[in-house]
Amino acid sequence: MNLPNRLTLLRILMVPVFLAVLSLRLPLGDYIAAGVFVLAACTDGLDGYIARKKKMITALGKLLDPLADKLLVSSALIALVEMDRLSGWVAVIIIGREFAVTGLRSLATAEGVIISASKLGKIKTITQIVAIVAMFLRDFPFNLINVPFGNIAMFIAVIFTIWSGMDYFQQAGFLLKSKNSG
Repeated sequence: MNLPNRLTLLRILMVPVFLAVLSLRLPLGDYIAAGVFVLAACTDGLDGYIARKKKMITALGKLLDPLADKLLVSSALIALVEMDRLSGWVAVIIIGREFAVTGLRSLATAEGVIISASKLGKIKTITQIVAIVAMFLRDFPFNLINVPFGNIAMFIAVIFTIWSGMDYFQQAGFLLKSKNSG
């Protein structure tokens, strides 16, 4: 159990904390939840950086890291839908893409083809995090000038979610075709 894997487990353990803060409906609870979400999201970049830099990539980390990411983002999206701040179709598109890409990567791995995280996938993750945080903060400070930043950010996140999903499927098709013809 190395440091990157511990950070990934911490991210998984932060999901119920994040949800508990939301369910308690505390004064400033949305801001506290947003802070917990940001801390958890930061562990994502940190665990990957440490694992690559220190050559600590493990099979457990390869399994848990994407699972932790999906748990965190999916729980936030579902909470936003429940709070009536996000349309359900947006959550379905984002969560559906995550299931589809995870399934695709699993199938490719079974065929001996590794589909690495793409730059678009990383941009997708960043846009989703920004959009989710903005929605939990109720667009603060942009609401002071009447700008629906959360909705704009979520629209951008949906575009990158779809685009990166299509990119993974194209990449998988190319890699599988190359493997089968070679």
